[in-house]
Amino acid sequence: MSKLRIAGIGLTAVAALALTACSSNDTASSGSASSSASAPAPMSSSAAAPAGGATDGVTTNADVFGPACSQLPQGSSPGSLDSMGPQPVASAASTNPLLTKLVAAVKATNLVDTLNSAPAITVFAPADPAFAALGDAKFNELAGKPAELSPILQYHVVGKRYDAKGLASAGSLDSLNAAGGPLKIEGTGDNMTVNGAKILCGNIPTKNATVFVIDKVLTPGTNK
Repeated sequence: MSKLRIAGIGLTAVAALALTACSSNDTASSGSASSSASAPAPMSSSAAAPAGGATDGVTTNADVFGPACSQLPQGSSPGSLDSMGPQPVASAASTNPLLTKLVAAVKATNLVDTLNSAPAITVFAPADPAFAALGDAKFNELAGKPAELSPILQYHVVGKRYDAKGLASAGSLDSLNAAGGPLKIEGTGDNMTVNGAKILCGNIPTKNATVFVIDKVLTPGTNK
């Protein structure tokens, strides 16, 4: 899998997660959504830096793994590892044809600059199918509520950069939405899960983040 192209899909899913999770957990979302739509809570790398894990969590194209990696754009096409790896995570996602919903959500919540400026983060991003059942109407409704989406998105971001080995060593991580409860890591390689969600494509490198595409939305408060 050393030359598979998959960088942007990760960040991508993050917004997706947000949307789906929000639809099923509005109460939890609104509880931490005190900031205004124009000023979502910041995602600083120091907000939640769990102990243990990888030294720096930086990966390369050769480290990518997972059954869905082959579905990503190849060569130098937009969304490929070569084209997106050098870019900060939100910018990388914006050129990926598989992540249009995610990009729309990130823009709606004014999180582009926040994600791009974070020095070192880990992103757990549900693939598009994880929120496809949401429907356009519901998606548009949620995209209009950035204050509710922000804490959901934060639950899918860890304020330290981890690769797969680092995640396995850590075992449990705090997200940027610490009130949502810990993220429990189980298994290794293709059998690794995050709060029960399977990793479809992991160790995806971007300039400031390592991305893990997952098959489910992570809902805050369900793993406390």
